[in-house]
Amino acid sequence: MTGAKTLGILFSNEGEKALGDLTLHRTPGAIPFGGRYRLVDFVLSGMVHAGIRNVGIVTQSNYYSLMEHLGSGREWDLARKIGGLTVLPPYVRTGADDFRSNLAALSGIMEYIRSGSAEYVLLSECGLISAMDLKAVLAEHAKNGGGITVVYGRRGPGASEGRRLSLSIAEDGRLCDAVPCSGPLTQEEDVYLGTCVMDKALLIRLVTDAAQHGLYSFDRDILQRQAAEGAVRCIRFDGYAEKISGLQSYYSVSMDLLDKAVRDELFSSARPIYTKVRDEVPARFGLHASVNNCLLADGCIIEGRVENSIIFRGVRIGAGAEVKNSIVMQGAVIDANAELDFVVADKDVLIRGGRRISGYRTYPVYIPKGTSI
Repeated sequence: MTGAKTLGILFSNEGEKALGDLTLHRTPGAIPFGGRYRLVDFVLSGMVHAGIRNVGIVTQSNYYSLMEHLGSGREWDLARKIGGLTVLPPYVRTGADDFRSNLAALSGIMEYIRSGSAEYVLLSECGLISAMDLKAVLAEHAKNGGGITVVYGRRGPGASEGRRLSLSIAEDGRLCDAVPCSGPLTQEEDVYLGTCVMDKALLIRLVTDAAQHGLYSFDRDILQRQAAEGAVRCIRFDGYAEKISGLQSYYSVSMDLLDKAVRDELFSSARPIYTKVRDEVPARFGLHASVNNCLLADGCIIEGRVENSIIFRGVRIGAGAEVKNSIVMQGAVIDANAELDFVVADKDVLIRGGRRISGYRTYPVYIPKGTSI
C-alpha cells in the first residue's frame, strides 16, 4: 500500500523554453501526442496505477489547455472529495519575476505538500513517455529505508539527447555524482529520467533549507549534495522511456509509436494510458484513399495518400494530397494535391491545395497552431 502513502507531484512546465513554438499556446504537459493523448497522460496514469490518489500538478504559464484537458480528473479516477487531482497555479513571492526552477516551484507549494498525510513524495516531469511501473519504484524505495531514490536509464553512443543529467553510480546502487550535460552522447551513460521518490519530511527539510540559502537548482543543490553524502539510491529502468526535450525529440519519439513493439509496451492492457474521452465518429476513407503504416485517430476524413504518419482527431486530408513521415494535429486541413514530408503541423493548420512543404528526419518543419499556408 505504498502508493496510498505517497503524494504525486508533476511539473507541467519542465523544458518549456527548449520546446519553442510547441509551447507558445500551451504548457509542455498539454502538448498533444500520439493522435489522442497529451504528454501529461503518461506519468499521471502511471501514478494512478501505482495507487497514488493525491496528485498535484505544478503550472507556470499557458496552462488553460492543461486545465481543460484534466478537468476534475475523472478519467484518471482522481475526482475525489478528499485529495484527488489538484492543479497548482504559479506561486511567486513579492518581487520575484518567476519560478527559476523546480526547486523554487516546490518551495512555493510547500503548504500543499505539508497539508497531507503522505509519507513519501513522487516527483516527475510531464515529458517522460513511458509505461514505467511506479508501484515497483515506490516498493523499492520503501525496502531501501527511504531517503531519496532516483530512476535512470542507460543510453548508448550516438543517442541524441537535449539537456540531461548524467549519473555516476556505485556498485551498491548509490549515486556518486550527477553532472548536467547536453548534446549527442559519445559513450554509454546512465541518464536521470526525471523521476524520483523522497521521504516527505526529508523533502520539506531540504527545500526549506535551500530557500533560506538562496539555492534554486534541484539537480545541483539537492541531488548532487545528497549524493556526496551517500543518501541517494538509484533504480535502473530498462524499458521504453524517452523524454521530450525539444521539437526533434518530440518528432522522433512520436515516430517511435509506429513501431508495434513500442506501442505494445506503452499501451499495455495491464496499465492503460488514460486520457480525456472525446466522442467522435470513426475515421472515414475516400474511394481513392491510401494509408500505410499510420496511426489515425477518430473523426479523420482521408481522401488522399498517408504514409508513416500520425494523424490526430478531426483532420481532413483532401483527394490527391500526400502526407508522409509527418504529424498532423487535431482539426488541421490538408487540401487537395498538397504534399507534406517530415512536417509537424499543429492544431487547426490549413495547408491549401498544391502547396509542398518538406523537412528532414533530423530537422522536421514545424507549422504553428492556426497557420494558413
